[in-house]
Amino acid sequence: MFNIETLNAIAEEGLESFNREKYRVDENVDPDGLLLRSYSLHDYEFPKSLKAIARAGAGVNNIPLDTCSEQGIVVFNTPGANANAVKELVLASLFMSARPIIEGSEWVRKIEGDDIATKVEAGKKAFSGTELLGKKLGIIGLGAIGALVANDAAAIGMEVSGFDPYVSVDTAWKISTDVKRADTLEEILTTCDYISVHVPLRDNTRQMFNPETLLLMQSNAVLLNFSRGELVDEEAMAEALDGGRLRLYVTDFASDRLLKTNHVRVLPHLGASTEEAEINCSIMAARELQSYLETGTIKNSVNYPNVEMPYNGHPRIGVCHRNVPNTVGQVTTLVANHDVNILDLTNRSRGDYAYTLLDLEQSELVNLEAIKRDLEALDGILRVRVIEPLGVTV
Repeated sequence: MFNIETLNAIAEEGLESFNREKYRVDENVDPDGLLLRSYSLHDYEFPKSLKAIARAGAGVNNIPLDTCSEQGIVVFNTPGANANAVKELVLASLFMSARPIIEGSEWVRKIEGDDIATKVEAGKKAFSGTELLGKKLGIIGLGAIGALVANDAAAIGMEVSGFDPYVSVDTAWKISTDVKRADTLEEILTTCDYISVHVPLRDNTRQMFNPETLLLMQSNAVLLNFSRGELVDEEAMAEALDGGRLRLYVTDFASDRLLKTNHVRVLPHLGASTEEAEINCSIMAARELQSYLETGTIKNSVNYPNVEMPYNGHPRIGVCHRNVPNTVGQVTTLVANHDVNILDLTNRSRGDYAYTLLDLEQSELVNLEAIKRDLEALDGILRVRVIEPLGVTV
């Protein structure tokens, strides 16, 4: 039986997907897998039993990936599960950036006295806006969310350009032909009325909006950030807004600095806050854990390569290891020295780490525990798991 520990409130639909004959799901167990949302693991002491972590959401900055990788703990996220929810919030923010809808509604509620209709007609000109039709929207990052925003914005008549040098082939097929490709980030920054950023937080994207890049944007431009707050240098943003170099900054990430800055619309991290998104994320995260624990399959990992191999019920070994030459050769040689035939094998790498799956011929002579022990003694091996035909794992 596998133990799954939940560290946040997880939608019941995801928890119900665990077969309780195979899984115990609780808040206080010695876990094989962790299921969480925003709970921070940076001060968490990982038990030796822990094999995988699934984040019911896209961002994983609350998880120490380097530590997990070194301990052979596979970390999953749920890309695309909340994409529609974020897309709808971006589109709503686009409309509210073009038209002062909120400000107008608040003004009407404060009108006092009689003949409200006459006062509304006399004062409504203060809340006139612009239309999105024909305006230029730049999308930075054409992943699951960025592609949806691009397609829908093009459908309402915006001139959409997208910049993403790493866009996947699958995503590229889904992007409307009305969306133009920008060859450089500078092309987006210098030409667009609205810019929506949809990139992960990495060393090369942290504060990508800084004094230099903000200076390239048009003076009437609006920046929408529903990815990560750290993508923007807040001091530089405040200076740009106060100096009239930008019209508006819309973000889903609150901070003391932004709340003291004019021309900023801050939302309380609502991007994935829909019932549907929470359900979708919980189901996807639960399935990722089940697939890995029961078959060794990795899909949607953020620290190890995706590795899928059909599971036919043969004894299987999963090996997390460093991505160094001859490791796979050492693994196969060791298995052969145990007089065991390898029926199938797959290996993939991702940066400094790699993952190898082996299916072994079933035989009474196979000593899986001995193979596991000997594999663990090899240099560069971080974790070895044995998966037997009935889903029992060691």
